[in-house]
Amino acid sequence: MSTTSTNASPHDPAEPQPGAAEPLPGAESLPAHEGRGAEVAGLLREALRKAEFTADGLLDLLGAPAYAALARGETVPALRATRSAGSVATLVRLFLLQRAVSRAALVAVLGEELVAAAGECGWLREDGEGELRATVDVRPYGGPEDEDWYVVSDLGCAVGGAGGIGKRAEGVVLGVGGASTTLAGLTVRTPVDSVLDLGTGSGIQALHASAHAARLTATDLNPRALVFAALTLALSGAEPARLLAGSLFEPVGTETFDLLVSNPPFVISPGARLTYRDGGRDGDGLCRELVSSAGERLNEGGYAQFLANWEHVEGETWTERVRDWVPAGCDAWIVQREVQDVTQYAELWLRDAGDHKEGSAEYARRYEEWLDSFAARGTTAIGFGWITLRRTTAAEPSVTIEEWPHPVEQPLGPAVRAHFARVDYLRTHDDAALLADHFRLAPEVVQEQIGQPGAENPEYVVLRQHRGMRRATRVDTIGAGFAGVCDGTLSAGAILDAIAQLVEEDPVLLRDRTPAQIRLLIEQGFLYPVGPTGAQGASEEESGVR
Repeated sequence: MSTTSTNASPHDPAEPQPGAAEPLPGAESLPAHEGRGAEVAGLLREALRKAEFTADGLLDLLGAPAYAALARGETVPALRATRSAGSVATLVRLFLLQRAVSRAALVAVLGEELVAAAGECGWLREDGEGELRATVDVRPYGGPEDEDWYVVSDLGCAVGGAGGIGKRAEGVVLGVGGASTTLAGLTVRTPVDSVLDLGTGSGIQALHASAHAARLTATDLNPRALVFAALTLALSGAEPARLLAGSLFEPVGTETFDLLVSNPPFVISPGARLTYRDGGRDGDGLCRELVSSAGERLNEGGYAQFLANWEHVEGETWTERVRDWVPAGCDAWIVQREVQDVTQYAELWLRDAGDHKEGSAEYARRYEEWLDSFAARGTTAIGFGWITLRRTTAAEPSVTIEEWPHPVEQPLGPAVRAHFARVDYLRTHDDAALLADHFRLAPEVVQEQIGQPGAENPEYVVLRQHRGMRRATRVDTIGAGFAGVCDGTLSAGAILDAIAQLVEEDPVLLRDRTPAQIRLLIEQGFLYPVGPTGAQGASEEESGVR
């Protein structure tokens, strides 16, 4: 699991939190993002791009090993790679490595006027005679269409895991991490009118949504996070968002949206000590409250997509637990990606907070607190995964809950959209309609035959995807033969009749027992309908396994 959740922790609106109404300490020293500040951000963006301070430029300068190390929060390789002079090296040391650079070197990159303006607007501060330091981290971030974007965060928080960052400040705002990019890749990217990024942090999800939303709203409990989100959008050349401070859905009231995304503070901890990660509710209550309340905030056909933790509790299955979170009127797809026992989980987040660096007695005390908290609720393990909701008018919404710890291919947004397209298709087609329809085998599917070497016939056959979810499913020889023939030419019924004749089986019986297997292959994305009625089902483009 990533340790870089970027969002502030929501609290009960009935219990005002210190600093909730006013910016937390240090907000006044952040760069300006309106008026003259926005103008300077635009000029700075162009200067950074011209100097090739971009994701590609960073990789070219540092090389793959140092670039990967920087993403893990390890700075030594990058420091070695930037010892020599050069525009990109100067900017890396300034914005990513928090080193002082000479005013002369920075003027050579940005120009005298921009350096002066950046200082006036708060991007830079003097650090002794003739030297400057950045006030924020600025990380180049490549967009999905090769856009040159930038994510702005607190100093030392632009890369990698937290690694004890939480010890420094309650209201710290982190930058890009594994959780951020995972959610960004999962999100359905279709043009929509309205998007809500709930708990925006440094604005990563809002930045992605800006490319396909007519109206963008971003909220956070931490007012400092809203300033950072505004800076991220401004420096990336994106349109400004409506920025609202408050807990959960409180800032938007009863407003509804076409897309809702949230990388919430999902960590299940004994208390809300660190706002960027801790839920501030009992157990997994924060995630439960967020998911169960999301349905009424969605327009018809709208999606809500989250990362979440959930508890595995004695006496109930985890699937039962998260199923209860799904709001009425929503289809749902919930995927558990990882499970940790309570000791692994506690150790992970104690390290994240830097508690392992304290004396052994203090570390042991905090460890005991975590284990006591889990024991009180009967918690044996913690699951981590993805939750997607879609608002529907269907009489019987579809809820799919599965465990899939295997590698997948990001971005998965097309596969998520295709999943729900297949849900629509299957619930509107009975077996007769299914057999009358035509199908194609999804691209990048291969067949594997499993059996003893030299055996005349395989023991069983596996179909495997090499794109999207990279699923594998076991089929019998009839299923394998059926899938292999599906090229859109013949109807499913005609294919089964031909197979029945080939294997000398009653075609009526084969038509009767095979639709269940066909449904499974459609549900998992191995087959997609192409007509005559399949025009309303999942298309090849939507199949998620291009």
